[in-house]
Amino acid sequence: MMFNDIYKGKKVFLTGHSGFKGSWLTLWLESLGAEVLGYSLEPNTNPSMFEELRIYGHCRNEFGNILDSKHLEEVMSEFKPDIVFHLAAQPLVRLSYSEPKMTYETNVIGTLNVLEAARKCESVKAFVNITTDKCYENMEVNRGYKETEPMGGYDMYSSSKGCVEILSSSYRRSFLQNDKGFALATARAGNVIGGGDWALDRLIPDCVRSINNNRKIEIRNPIATRPWQYVLEPLSGYLLLGQKLLEEGKKYAEGFNFGPNENSVLTVSEVAQKVCEKYGKGKVVVGEKSPLHEAGLLMLNIEKAKNVLGWVPTYSLEDAISKTVDWYKKFYEKNTDMYEFTIKQIKDYEENIKWNKSYVKM
Repeated sequence: MMFNDIYKGKKVFLTGHSGFKGSWLTLWLESLGAEVLGYSLEPNTNPSMFEELRIYGHCRNEFGNILDSKHLEEVMSEFKPDIVFHLAAQPLVRLSYSEPKMTYETNVIGTLNVLEAARKCESVKAFVNITTDKCYENMEVNRGYKETEPMGGYDMYSSSKGCVEILSSSYRRSFLQNDKGFALATARAGNVIGGGDWALDRLIPDCVRSINNNRKIEIRNPIATRPWQYVLEPLSGYLLLGQKLLEEGKKYAEGFNFGPNENSVLTVSEVAQKVCEKYGKGKVVVGEKSPLHEAGLLMLNIEKAKNVLGWVPTYSLEDAISKTVDWYKKFYEKNTDMYEFTIKQIKDYEENIKWNKSYVKM
């Protein structure tokens, strides 16, 4: 029994379901017995996990923009969800330099629109707002940031997500106190890897594209250090947080970090080399350094998620890279049912949680 069977029969409103993490979360929620309505833009990558696995057939699918508040409110009101998972965002640092206005409108005003739609919908009991590890004012110190540290952000993406954290805290205090409204929590995760991601300017998709096109893998910033984690790790944190909000309400209405263990904090170059080793081919070279600022060091402190929620990361970085490379290899071999293979990776992860003695019984 996963997550105390809380999602069985529940109505889940999921924004950003056509994206990488949203696609995985849609399938996991479906396997848990939830009725999912996904609300997002159409996929913007080719290929896309959403299209390749026909995820639109595993949920109620609604293409729409979270900036269209009228449409958003109509869809949510008609569906009457129990819980909202808000993943829709402009998620790319480099794109935020060329599209600052769109980044802020989507990430800040779009989030406010989803919050307002939920507040007007009396059925909503819980709201998990997904932000990022980049929401912190990053001083590039050699330790993980705690949830109590200041929000900030050098680039427009990171600062927009810092704004979303401040917005969420303000919204909670302004409208959701005492018995009013739903329980609102935020979830901050690091660099997520896994099969099915084809976004531009992300390390693993860039590696996979280069390997499958027989090109060298050019790394912009080889010594940049990141907390790498398998896609199902933060998603398990989101689901566990959602469970706690549904069961116990506002006791858990706070911000939580979901990151890997310290031994999964490696440089970009080290991760790219490991991808090549698992793939059995590929060559990493140092490319031209980008003139745009990108953080050199960023880590999360996950003690709060461990102590308060009972959540722990269960895959090593070796496991994460191996699972990720396996997914892409199967996809490009073109002889595997990728929906079934993806569900198997979810079930394997659930078994890993059950056997992990440090993880709470769910």
